[in-house]
Amino acid sequence: MMKKWSKVVATSLVTVLAVGALAGCGSLSGDKKAKTTDKGDTPTLLMYQIGDKPKNYDQLMEIANKRIEDKIGAKVNIQYIGWGDYEQKMSVIVSSGENYDIALAKNYVTNAQKGAYADLTKLLPEKAEAAYKMLDESYIKGNTIDGKMYAFPVNANIFSQQMLTFNKKFVDKYNLDISKVKTYADVEPLLETIKEKEPKVMPIAVGQGFRAEAGFDFALGNGLPFGVDLNGDTKKIINPFEEKGMMTAYQTLHDFYKAGYIAKDASTSNTEYPLDSSTWLTRQETQGPFDYGDTILTQAAGQELVSKAISVPLKTTQAAQMASFVVSSGSKNIDKSVEFLGLLNSDPELLNGLVLGVEGEA
Repeated sequence: MMKKWSKVVATSLVTVLAVGALAGCGSLSGDKKAKTTDKGDTPTLLMYQIGDKPKNYDQLMEIANKRIEDKIGAKVNIQYIGWGDYEQKMSVIVSSGENYDIALAKNYVTNAQKGAYADLTKLLPEKAEAAYKMLDESYIKGNTIDGKMYAFPVNANIFSQQMLTFNKKFVDKYNLDISKVKTYADVEPLLETIKEKEPKVMPIAVGQGFRAEAGFDFALGNGLPFGVDLNGDTKKIINPFEEKGMMTAYQTLHDFYKAGYIAKDASTSNTEYPLDSSTWLTRQETQGPFDYGDTILTQAAGQELVSKAISVPLKTTQAAQMASFVVSSGSKNIDKSVEFLGLLNSDPELLNGLVLGVEGEA
């Protein structure tokens, strides 16, 4: 029987929804593009999400859409783009002016300044009042650009830190000591053991979009070279790639690459290392208070995972924008899109169904 979750847990799991509990890792679903309106007066909102389409998608969405239509007079069609392809394909969609309603934001600041996203400053407190009131002020501040809000941020971890997460199966099997892990360099002997003992297991799961952690807050996102050194002058923005700590981290990762601890085609390959698989020893994950340590990761993986921090807990702009949903400035259903985001982030029954699946089914 599908486990019933409390409202508190349901709220915290909206983070999982944002980054893939609706979807595992994978590629574009291949669905035909949906029209943004049904026959009649009920609009259907086209939403782009990251990950794979669930196997029971039709049943799941039928149940969800009954509730959505009852609550706000709209329906939602979710189309999926794989983890490795999402940023590039959304960039094409945004730059081409293709019609859509809602998407998980990528390159949020740049696209917002280009006018790609609708200004939601007045709409959020009006059309998504309940969910908006739940937002921690940090999320509002972190998603405000020149005094305006262009996204609905997921209200989850108020602060976060980067972790190296380990598959405990291998930690126990080879008696690996992770107690002193604080940097990338500290895991080298563990990676060496796995490469020797488990040749089919990737020692460290690294793929497209991976960014090294070296104690920086990236003011405009980690795709641009503007950061604050958390171990230095926190009032000064510098180029992290001219700083010794950052370059040391990348040199260590390059050494891992040369040693075969990282896949040779990591920068271009769409190969995934699913959380619930035994294809990897360690991976980089972001955690915060809503994750209850490794609890959420372990539940999502269906196997025990253990993590060690490689950064300090911190409230950052990057963390505030980690899971922000935007509405296209070209959408013909801007108000309804905001209403849906408000409903999604305040209705435990709807959220539980989308995150946990159809009750009573595995």
